[in-house]
Amino acid sequence: MLTVDQARERAQDIVARARAAGADAADAVFADDTSLDVSVRLGALEDVGRSENAELGLRVFVGRRSASVSTSDLTGDAIDILAERAVAMAREAPEDAWAGLAPEDRLLHGAPPQLDLDDGGQASPESLKEAALAAEDAARAVPGVTNSEGGGASASRSVWALATSHGFAAAYAASGYGLSASVLAGAGGSMVRDYAHHSARHRHQLEAAEVIGKRAGERTVARLDPGRIASGAMPVVFDPRVGSSLLGHLIGAISGQAITRKTSFLLESLGTQVFASGVTICDDPHRPHGLRSRPFDGEGLPVSPTEIVAHGMLETWLLDSASARQLGLEPTGHATRGAGGSPGVSTSNLHMAPGLVPPATLIADIRRGVFVTELIGMGVNGVTGDYSRGAAGFLIEDGEITTPVAEFTIAGNLKDMFLALTPANDLEFRYGTNAPTLRVEGMTVASG
Repeated sequence: MLTVDQARERAQDIVARARAAGADAADAVFADDTSLDVSVRLGALEDVGRSENAELGLRVFVGRRSASVSTSDLTGDAIDILAERAVAMAREAPEDAWAGLAPEDRLLHGAPPQLDLDDGGQASPESLKEAALAAEDAARAVPGVTNSEGGGASASRSVWALATSHGFAAAYAASGYGLSASVLAGAGGSMVRDYAHHSARHRHQLEAAEVIGKRAGERTVARLDPGRIASGAMPVVFDPRVGSSLLGHLIGAISGQAITRKTSFLLESLGTQVFASGVTICDDPHRPHGLRSRPFDGEGLPVSPTEIVAHGMLETWLLDSASARQLGLEPTGHATRGAGGSPGVSTSNLHMAPGLVPPATLIADIRRGVFVTELIGMGVNGVTGDYSRGAAGFLIEDGEITTPVAEFTIAGNLKDMFLALTPANDLEFRYGTNAPTLRVEGMTVASG
């Protein structure tokens, strides 16, 4: 694997070659990744996988025309041919009035912030196997667990670099580790499954394998013998594992492409109240060793913590340079970039701020409702906000979570759901997107 400096130089080199081939402007990304994955099942090693991948992506501009190409052939001759091909493609492409690099005066200058994302990424197959076995053993030891889908452990490290022809060049490295277990309870047609996993940038930050495994086993056994729920309108409480998906629907609706194409249910909502007044949603790319932390965005712009929703009010769109130009606004530092294609937008470490009450208090006045722990399918319309998804979870009766239920659907409209949402105070930073337990009033629940 290349060093951070070597990766930056590799990206700069392909930009120079593109300019020499006739590009008016260019940017390039270089990604170098290695990963090691171990899976076990029923106490025995099932698979060991290792991958190594290095890829260059080049975007060139000839006037307002552009083209993007990528390659994993990193020899000098191949890169020269790639650059020439990209310029030839751009000359034949249609003009795009909004195309171009990020504004030069907005680029990140100086050293990128240090976010403690990399511990070297070294882990042996033996140590990963030991961790995966320990997680599965702990899950299988929970009374009521009858079978296993296995345990898994992984380690990875990546180096990512970006260079542009108008003065930006930087790179950073990040490591990652994961540990999981998935088991079953019951038999035959009444069998149920659940899982637990944890991810971290540094290996010492991973939860203990025994904790992860026990959680997987207990979650699975709790779902045994699910009943059916009577249809009707009722409060729906989302477990943090699934509640964070609601934030994903918000981000899709406020991305630059959705707004410029007018395909968002929040199209006219900037500066208005879209959530209840107690809701604040933040994006923090500078979170130390965060799972999605980054020192700069996919166009070389600086990034900073952002309140996307403040006390229920929608404060910003998420814009790359192209969508910002089209809207007459400034890019927001949320551009993201892969080796192929033009930039899109994404958040970094996104979370909904915790509310004021614990989950038990949040559900204490619910006479009849449902606590959702699993969502199935993707029945969400980003244009209208209509929402309908299969679900499983537990009944809420007289303020208490009681028996498991399955094969039901929850439905509503995201605009109404956001305004009827109340967060609990149990936020934990476990994933790239995090939310506390969430209560949404007046959803339609239908038995399958």
